[in-house]
Amino acid sequence: MPTPGDKVRISTATGTEEGLLMPTPDKNTFIIKLNNGYNLGFEKKDIVNIEVLEEKKPIIKPKAEIFKNKALPTIVILHTGGTIASKVDYSTGAVTAKFTAEDTLELFPELIQIANIETELIANMMSEDMVFSDYQKMAQAIKKWAEKKVKGIIIGHGTDTLGYTAAALSFMFEKINLPVLLVGSQRSTDRGSSDGGMNLVCAAEFIAQTDFCGIAICMHASANDNLCAILPGTKTRKMHTSRRDAFQAVNAEPIALVDYEKRKINFLTENYSKRSADNQIVLKYKFSDQVGLLRTHPQMDPKLFEFFTKNYNAFVIEGTGLGHAPTNLGQDNLKNYEHLKQFIANGGIVAITSQCLYGAVHPYVYTNLRRLSEIGCIFCEDMLPETAFLKLAWLLGNYSPEEAKKLLAQNLRGEISLHRAFKDEFMGVEC
Repeated sequence: MPTPGDKVRISTATGTEEGLLMPTPDKNTFIIKLNNGYNLGFEKKDIVNIEVLEEKKPIIKPKAEIFKNKALPTIVILHTGGTIASKVDYSTGAVTAKFTAEDTLELFPELIQIANIETELIANMMSEDMVFSDYQKMAQAIKKWAEKKVKGIIIGHGTDTLGYTAAALSFMFEKINLPVLLVGSQRSTDRGSSDGGMNLVCAAEFIAQTDFCGIAICMHASANDNLCAILPGTKTRKMHTSRRDAFQAVNAEPIALVDYEKRKINFLTENYSKRSADNQIVLKYKFSDQVGLLRTHPQMDPKLFEFFTKNYNAFVIEGTGLGHAPTNLGQDNLKNYEHLKQFIANGGIVAITSQCLYGAVHPYVYTNLRRLSEIGCIFCEDMLPETAFLKLAWLLGNYSPEEAKKLLAQNLRGEISLHRAFKDEFMGVEC
């Protein structure tokens, strides 16, 4: 009977395939990894014959000794899990996590020429499972290494909520004097189209070569393997499920482009945070868990608004268009309005953002928007809904409700970028 790691040939009534036998929890199936990196599954009942072409050969490699190069800066890689830290073990067919400095340099040997690498394991988890306490663990690790005056920090992260983490860390660090780049991988390292290595190398080059400081994201700038983009931490969203250039700055431009082949940095703006002689770190790490995010849609049951107003101290409405919510005509919609009005009167905070992403919300263009503004809803300009959610949770964790309301609509970490241009465009419009 073949075992995982064996090279096998599987024959069915429709054809024959060869590949590496992979582990599977389903006793009724076989899965093989093809030479192109993709997996192919077969139900056992459909298999005519399975032949072992080559038995697995476990390879035991001695740990490589790492020598420090005094001429190179030190970069720390914090691991939180995700595809970028995973590698297929072809002796067993299993996917294993790689977290030590030796493991990292084995996966990405180009880093040896760029910097001395230190690593630390923060977590090994799917990014969709992250909670506020995980952000706090990352922040504490960042602070610890920053106090050791390393050149910069890279965070290996699952891509699904990478943008959320970047925004959270951006708000948490009121002051930090080194670069912190979040890096992910859309494709696993066993695939020829993997993007993780290039993203990591470009992040390291950017840290080593520039005077940038602050929180940012480094991911593919296009589907090609030539450029990576350095993206602002509070203005970036994952816009595609699988493309390598899935991460895009919204209502903002990339900070810089990194040429992977030439190892050159091209800043697209001069207005970026630069390192200085001041190494002070100001970390405000608390979050309130009494904040929600409500996406509006047609036929909204007033019980949804009622639930949010009864179970949270504050929430973000992801409205339509310029910030509209179903609070106008119709008995149920008017109930939504009354829920909001009473909630705010009792001290609750309601932030308004848009599902449109591009452009900004505005409280004065339509009468319906004015009604929301008049009862105290705070319009958040062109802030991304998830950024507004994290900002509001962070504000209420570190400031009083009154201070939080004042700071919510202010641009603290580059999360608002269209304030003046958009306000001028619609000033004086009557609808």
